[in-house]
Amino acid sequence: MKLQLSMAVAANPRTWPILDGRVHADGIDLIPTVLHPSEMFWRQLKFADFDISEMSFSSLLMAVSGGDDRWIGLPIFTTRKFFHTEILVRKDSGIESPKDLKGRRVGVPEYQQTAALWTRGILQHEFGVAQQDMQHWMERVPSHSHASSVGFKAPAGVTINQIPPEKNIGSMMLAGEMDAVIHYLRHKNLVDRSTADLHNHPDVRSLFPDPAAEGVRYFRKTGIYPINHGMVVRREIAQKHPWVILNLLKAFEQANELTNQQRLEHIDYHATTGLISADAISALRESVVRHGIKANRKVLETAAQYSFEQGLTPRLMRLDEVMASSTMDQ
Repeated sequence: MKLQLSMAVAANPRTWPILDGRVHADGIDLIPTVLHPSEMFWRQLKFADFDISEMSFSSLLMAVSGGDDRWIGLPIFTTRKFFHTEILVRKDSGIESPKDLKGRRVGVPEYQQTAALWTRGILQHEFGVAQQDMQHWMERVPSHSHASSVGFKAPAGVTINQIPPEKNIGSMMLAGEMDAVIHYLRHKNLVDRSTADLHNHPDVRSLFPDPAAEGVRYFRKTGIYPINHGMVVRREIAQKHPWVILNLLKAFEQANELTNQQRLEHIDYHATTGLISADAISALRESVVRHGIKANRKVLETAAQYSFEQGLTPRLMRLDEVMASSTMDQ
């Protein structure tokens, strides 16, 4: 069976064996298209271009809750980050800690995107900053946003301003028209417009002086390594050929294991140099990136909770509503 597969241009190394053909899904000939995720999700939500693709977990929750049954989620998770550690602020804004974001003008490419969902949820639960406390400025215009594809409207009490077409997050930050960015994208694609290199600009800095340390703190406290992108398959394909679901999951698990073995070989090499402590070696050997529902239930249910709290979904979504039934025990 030939199926069109779309994955991110900056695909996680754990999925490279799928794209380069080292790992095959039994009975499936995958024909890959590599895209920027912003464009990929917009095309999937708007036009349903591909049989299988990466998908924003936040957008999947919203689509299903709104009655869009074109997709079935697969517990294959291609990207994770501690997104709140990537918040950028203007150096002259007076923002020294997360609580200083209250009342500020904050940029975001797409309000509903999973990176923004996690950042707002963590700001609320860890630092007491609610989404209603900030003035949000969204870059993507309605015709090319994920929001327009799922009928999203701003929740009560939340201010979401539209950045005009002649401006973008980068230009507004550098002009002093914006105080902070909770997620910044400057990769050219069909939906994102910013081009300025804010991460290396002398007028801009990270909110957290040591982002890595903040990520470690959060993980040690919560045990959560936020999931950004999952995978979806057309519901009509899964219903007609139910075996496709577990064959795909098996292939991605094999790719993950292959990459994990390569990672362990690198760790073993560096361990022989004596430049890394025994504690660090022990921590690096532990694999925290795994597919399946069982290994990721807490992370997924937290994302669903945040989605409901932030008004993106009208009710708390259950995982068995968005994920293939045959994967719920995996």
